[in-house]
Amino acid sequence: MTSIAEPPADAPCDLRLRDAALADGSRATVDIRGDRVAALRDPGAPLPPAGRTIDLGGALVLPGLTDGHVHLDKCLLGLPWRPHAAAGSVRAIIDDEKRFRRATRIPLAEQGAEALLERMLRGGTTSLRTHVDIDDVTRLDHLAQILELRARWSDRLQIQIVAFPQSGILGCPPVADDLDAALRMGADLVGGLDPVGIDGDRDGHLDVVFALAERHGRGIDIHLHEGGAAGLATIAAIAARTEAAGLGGQVTISHAFALAEADDLELGRIAEALNRAGVAILSSVPGGTRCPPILRLRDLGVPVCFGTDNVRDCWNPATVTSMVARAQLAAYRFDLRTDADLAALLAPITAVPARMLGLGPGAVAPGARADLIAFAAGGVPQVIVERQEPVLVVARGAVAVDRRGAADGNPPP
Repeated sequence: MTSIAEPPADAPCDLRLRDAALADGSRATVDIRGDRVAALRDPGAPLPPAGRTIDLGGALVLPGLTDGHVHLDKCLLGLPWRPHAAAGSVRAIIDDEKRFRRATRIPLAEQGAEALLERMLRGGTTSLRTHVDIDDVTRLDHLAQILELRARWSDRLQIQIVAFPQSGILGCPPVADDLDAALRMGADLVGGLDPVGIDGDRDGHLDVVFALAERHGRGIDIHLHEGGAAGLATIAAIAARTEAAGLGGQVTISHAFALAEADDLELGRIAEALNRAGVAILSSVPGGTRCPPILRLRDLGVPVCFGTDNVRDCWNPATVTSMVARAQLAAYRFDLRTDADLAALLAPITAVPARMLGLGPGAVAPGARADLIAFAAGGVPQVIVERQEPVLVVARGAVAVDRRGAADGNPPP
């Protein structure tokens, strides 16, 4: 087989971002060829021809942001307001949502999924993981629609899909087979939900999830709202099964509320198990007492990613869709004020999901996917504190959002 050589570093590029400030404070010219970063050039270095040049004038350039957990198929953006009532349990919300689904049957793009993607892209999100309901009401219908939506947005967003058993697995007879079919249809990961609280059988629930993952060679992302001893035991069980199956780097526990209740000794034991197994924690940085101790987990070496979770749906009326805003929520919750602490909040929305979830470029570097965002800021701390929106979003090497005006002589597309 004949290998195809990479173009030389001085080959022409398609798009050039001149005078970009990088997160480490250095300046560079970023050359993009196709959907990849071709080169980072020092200021004053000779420049080969470029199809288009954008002079950023020292704007801060970061890798595209990753939303590690969202529910596109639940979003109700653009629909009439649906009042929220307090629900007593996860099961009560599930039942309420199923009644709503039976009554409406609105196509997901019209329902709000497309509007949500547009908001996320404008905010600098260029990759995401969405959980798609697989239950006795939606069956595989939501998945089919999200697969079609992913295909239409593939030139702008990298989208992973989790086949999510919103009503459980053991207590909802069609679901186990439908999850199997969903993975054959194109879902990237198999999900799970509160094995004890929803299905009443931790091992039985996890048996199905891990068997499907191993059969199809896919990853796992499990919602875990359960608190107390049951939740902590489930986290330990997931870590043990991940290690035994050799699925390190392919398993995520979303929410993991029980970690908020662990004392430091117990947290240390669980962190060691998670690190040994290669399991990531995903948090939306929720309010109340349920938020895992993100900073302590980070200090213990546990990879933590951020996600939005629900956006204006039956579960949550909130519309915080920007990952910059999510990082600012973390800064507020954990009282982070120094530049070093604020800058460290970039990792859960860039480098960590790139390493643990396979989402996003993770860094501005030659060879990385050319998902880049630019801010009118002096550094990452300013972006987070001011909850800035990017002035430029480049997705897969093409300008997707341009708020700079026409100062560079190239009118925005």
